[in-house]
Amino acid sequence: MSKRFDRKLAPRSARLVAAMALTAALLPFAAPHGAEAAQAGPAEAAHAERIVAVGGAVTETLYALHAEDRIVAVDTTAVYPPEAAAKPSVGYMRALSAEGVLAMSPDLVLLEEGSGPPAAIDLLKASGVTIVNVPAGHGVEAIGRKIETIAAAVGKETAGAHLAETVEAKLGRLETRLSELGERKRVLFVLSIVDGRPMAAGSGTAADAMIRLAGGTNVFAEVKGYKTLSPEAAAELAPDVVLMMSGAGPEHAAADPFALPALAATPAGREKALVRMDAGYLLGFGPRTADAARDLAARLYPGRIEPAP
Repeated sequence: MSKRFDRKLAPRSARLVAAMALTAALLPFAAPHGAEAAQAGPAEAAHAERIVAVGGAVTETLYALHAEDRIVAVDTTAVYPPEAAAKPSVGYMRALSAEGVLAMSPDLVLLEEGSGPPAAIDLLKASGVTIVNVPAGHGVEAIGRKIETIAAAVGKETAGAHLAETVEAKLGRLETRLSELGERKRVLFVLSIVDGRPMAAGSGTAADAMIRLAGGTNVFAEVKGYKTLSPEAAAELAPDVVLMMSGAGPEHAAADPFALPALAATPAGREKALVRMDAGYLLGFGPRTADAARDLAARLYPGRIEPAP
């Protein structure tokens, strides 16, 4: 297995301690400065019975840890498992209403990094409710930190360690299998197409990380973040495969990238090599990430990589 998967820590105990320490460090900031009321500590948070989960990967992880019966509300990015969408919603994770969250009477709010707006988060902190910030990130290490932070917050450290190890082991096996391949497919991730101009994913994005996990080469990696491409630039990238999302709104799924002459002239366009995958599955970077990476690899290298069972 490559160094990327060699965590070099004693069988996860050090990471569990770190996750618990992180949770403990974050909890004091949930109370307003100078607040007289006692703020719930790690032990109280671990036994929370009314959890608001913000972030699709947060909700998915809670289900994987069998803590779903403690979830009283989710945000609109919670689409897996399907029954999660039936939970009461507090809105989109980046457009939260503090009043809406507090109306659910939570004793714990798990907030994935990037949730907002800041004013709503400040109000939640001032309310005295226990808040645990869940780190985001798209790498293998980040997935482990995310799972273990959530697990520590709800008192399921052992299950969290096992879940993180399972994800990493699957990714390790996939990496080994991919190392046996020869030339890698050149992939262009198209987030959306507006006015005939595709918006593509560069380095530092979830799409870039997933392409790499699946054994592809991101043809737009020299650019950081998401950027709109000119037709000429799209043609010059010459992808073998165009990757897009489904399940994330019509602006992402409906467009045919090969209706653009520039992309139609690429190797991907000539072969009609378009891969669409569910947005939450492909870019959620939660417990299903290893399976998503394997399924993408199977689409990139049909007959050479088997899809996830």
